[in-house]
Amino acid sequence: MDKKIRTALISVFYKDGLEPIVKLLSKLGVTIYSTGGTQKFIEDIGIPVIPVEKLTSYPSILGGRVKTLHPSVFGGILGRRANETDIKEMQQYDIPEIDLVIVDLYPFEETVASTSDEKLIIEKIDIGGPSMIRGAAKNFADVTIVASRTDYANLEKILEGQNGETTLEQRKQFAAIAFDVVKRYDIAISNYFNDDKGNNIAQGQVKTLRYGENPHQQASFKGNLDEIFTQLHGKEISYNNLVDIDAAIQLIREFPAAETRNIASTFAIIKHTNVCGISSRENIANAWKDALAGDPESAFGGVLISNGLMNKEAASAINEIFFEVLIAPVFEKDALDILQSKKNRIILQIEPKVENSIPSEVVMEMYRSLLNGVLIQTADEGNYLHWKEEGGRVTTTGEKEDLIFANLVCKHLKSNAIALVKNKQLLGKGCGQTSRIDALRQAIEKAKQFNFNLQGAVMASDAFFPFNDCVKMGHAAGITAFIQPGGSIRDKDSIEYCKQNNLAMVMTGMRHFRH
Repeated sequence: MDKKIRTALISVFYKDGLEPIVKLLSKLGVTIYSTGGTQKFIEDIGIPVIPVEKLTSYPSILGGRVKTLHPSVFGGILGRRANETDIKEMQQYDIPEIDLVIVDLYPFEETVASTSDEKLIIEKIDIGGPSMIRGAAKNFADVTIVASRTDYANLEKILEGQNGETTLEQRKQFAAIAFDVVKRYDIAISNYFNDDKGNNIAQGQVKTLRYGENPHQQASFKGNLDEIFTQLHGKEISYNNLVDIDAAIQLIREFPAAETRNIASTFAIIKHTNVCGISSRENIANAWKDALAGDPESAFGGVLISNGLMNKEAASAINEIFFEVLIAPVFEKDALDILQSKKNRIILQIEPKVENSIPSEVVMEMYRSLLNGVLIQTADEGNYLHWKEEGGRVTTTGEKEDLIFANLVCKHLKSNAIALVKNKQLLGKGCGQTSRIDALRQAIEKAKQFNFNLQGAVMASDAFFPFNDCVKMGHAAGITAFIQPGGSIRDKDSIEYCKQNNLAMVMTGMRHFRH
């Protein structure tokens, strides 16, 4: 049913774009009610306006916290025009019908981004605004709600083209937008209060980046990088740097800080979020040497990360190649002096300096924007759900260590993914392929390219083998043990091949897709 707009309540924080709407409403003979700064704005452009205080008989009180929260306002918004009881009560209490509500919300997210002053942030939690928006949207059968300045143009078009009338479908569309505005506002507030629980997607300063993934794309970062690392040297961090830094830190978290335990040092090289080299050795210098050997071509311009002290020996070796970013928990002074010899290199020290590279709660949830929305999932924690020896023999001690290592590496490669490992060194990897057999072909070719002997190496797959072709090809290349989640209806084909050829196979029950 079409509804003629005869009255409007306008109370907005942002006034830009409002003037043409107000003038058009006045031209259409609409009675306008308003509050505070919006009332003054309307008066200043010479348009008649009735203060909300005349409806409520109360001034704005409690420092502006209470001004529209009154039955005379909400009755006018929520009153059902086709309900006789509602109409009688509105007449009894002298409540006018309000046909149009134009209300936006206090800039909560902008305030959070610009200050850490909790008092200022709390005062930007809007109470009356969301209530009016929800009330008007609930009563869309009779009321038009505009909850965002981005809808002013649409409202102006409707008012001009339909002589101040709106259709039921139009009011319902405005209501849907309004509920979404309130939903996103509530989520931002919830995220602020739950920041200590890791739900911090809306928190932190907004930093404009030079550009996005490509020079023609604009980009910014919203978050608290200081909680993750300290930049010790180098140029401004770019969009692509941040993406690779995130991938590198997620990977190194799988390998506890070398200083805190009597364990091996691990060094990894990341390129376009994929692992292109990684090894675990008795010291960082050797870990770097063998990580680089895995794919020295791809390492050029990569992001480097270690779980141990960056010393002079390792820094001297690293200094010989071009890289974008180097990340470590601790740096010796002599090492920093060497690494800072080139001004653009980005040197980052992970916080905290010991134990796991970053607090696990910081990355408990992972976010991805798509289809005009956000996907949220928990992080891919863990290596395997169970350890089932399903092949022709039990894995040796060395094979088991390599399989665990390979499975962790494979987890951080884009699907379809294969990792070939020997002595805790990545020899070849296939990633981002549309078939598993192609990923394996790529991995074997990479190993051959850099003259690795795959005899006695192990293979990890991020998802199950749909056929036994990967096992056959791996065996032919020298692979003696396999690790995969299992779960294919043809698992028995791969198992049977391993039994016939005395090969070890472990099924983990845990898939590690990475898209």
